[in-house]
Amino acid sequence: MGGGGGGSWVGSRTPAELVQLVRNSEQQSADASFESTLSSELGQLLAGYNGRDVELVRERLEDVKRALEGALEGTLDQVFGGSVAKHTYVDGLSDVDTLLILNDASLADGGPRKALERMEKVLRERLAGRAVITHGQMAVTVEYNDGMMIQLLPAVREGDGRLRVPSSRQPHAWSAIDPKAFQEVLTRRNSECGGKLVPVIKLAKAINGTLPEAQRLSGYHVESLAIAAFRGYNGPKTTAAMLPSFFEKARDLVRSPIRDSTGQSVHVDGYLGDAESPQRIAAGHVLGAIAKRMRNANAAGSLARWRGLFGLDE
Repeated sequence: MGGGGGGSWVGSRTPAELVQLVRNSEQQSADASFESTLSSELGQLLAGYNGRDVELVRERLEDVKRALEGALEGTLDQVFGGSVAKHTYVDGLSDVDTLLILNDASLADGGPRKALERMEKVLRERLAGRAVITHGQMAVTVEYNDGMMIQLLPAVREGDGRLRVPSSRQPHAWSAIDPKAFQEVLTRRNSECGGKLVPVIKLAKAINGTLPEAQRLSGYHVESLAIAAFRGYNGPKTTAAMLPSFFEKARDLVRSPIRDSTGQSVHVDGYLGDAESPQRIAAGHVLGAIAKRMRNANAAGSLARWRGLFGLDE
């Protein structure tokens, strides 16, 4: 009876259908095998990105704090509100940002530009010969002779008790933020994703770092997109599956400003303008192109193409 059942199963399909079934089975096996190989490769890349000397970063941040405290009025509090606190820093990229709370009324009242210029001047004098100091609209960047780059966001605490940092849209204004709430949201979403969200963010930042500077997203923006992209995520909780999913979803999410309850939306992606701005549309195209390269690499079963996404030899 068993044999008759088998014969009936075979007999119900044409030779072409049987061939297709075999091919589908072989493809599924090949896909599973490649995903396992890819996960191993991504794990090795992560090990390299995790190699930053965290203690050296902390020592240098303390050094920066001492240098500024000796030259600015009032006191200075340091809050690891950036990648050091969230464990999403990537070795070799300018992504070690921290908030420096300036308890100096004259700097707070003088606006972000005055604070940034003052910080840059002091650090140039105190770290002469050890680092190159520059500032942009929102942060001061300290680039050490060994290549490490640290970004410092000045912050002030105003009458309502909330922290404010330089606005990305208004050069002379401060914008409210809540770094603790942001970190809590990220931690919760990472837990929902089986602890894989933070590794995915690190890998996404590494790929982002290979892009021309004008096309790169900020570190905070990548993290905010990841929080939104994996809200209610039900797919496989592996880096190999989640990394392509991030770029697929970020392609559409980036077209509108990030809105959440953490207070971060004011400055996270304001640098791209309003919804559907030319900059946002261009960013969506870049993220979509990365997602397509990942799909093609998977279809070809090519680790070399995946390595190319990280700027490594194909």
